[in-house]
Amino acid sequence: MLLITEAIAPPSCLAAGEPAKQSAASEAVVAEPDGYRMDDYRAPVPATLAGGAVVDTAEAIALHEKGVPFIDVLPRVPKPKNLPEGTLWRPEPRQDIPGSIWLVDTGYGELAPVMERYLLDGIARATGGDKAAPVLFYCKRDCWMSYNAAKRAIAAGYTSVYWYPDGTEGWTEAGRPLEKREPEPRPDE
Repeated sequence: MLLITEAIAPPSCLAAGEPAKQSAASEAVVAEPDGYRMDDYRAPVPATLAGGAVVDTAEAIALHEKGVPFIDVLPRVPKPKNLPEGTLWRPEPRQDIPGSIWLVDTGYGELAPVMERYLLDGIARATGGDKAAPVLFYCKRDCWMSYNAAKRAIAAGYTSVYWYPDGTEGWTEAGRPLEKREPEPRPDE
């Protein structure tokens, strides 16, 4: 018997087919937290990022055209352990901004040391190890995960950090293409 398992998005900022929420600019003012956002990741986000720059779609497009590395941090349901032999695993596909690096599951408020290393190593690869090189973080609109990842990059000493809170929704609304992307291999899988 062949069992086919489809990935089901976790209740963070993933829900497939979930309607896009209003951008933070159209919502009430949201203050930056002292630390990282630890829950309720799909909610209005702040309009600021201490130590970094918040960009709109036009600015993100300009940075993309200049070759600034884009890092997507959207989570993805991991393959369940101990699936019966012969089970096909079909994770939910991700459509990403062209040329992006997908560092899956690195936007949570708390990261295991192995996942924080995965994020920081990925940023270092994207920037050539230059902490002054520009780098942009995103995921979906009004998702705190990209905020958390950008804030971690700033805490790690990166000085040219951009955060694009409108993410893939803002990109496609501007008529920009997306491409299928697989995440960089996780170190714990």
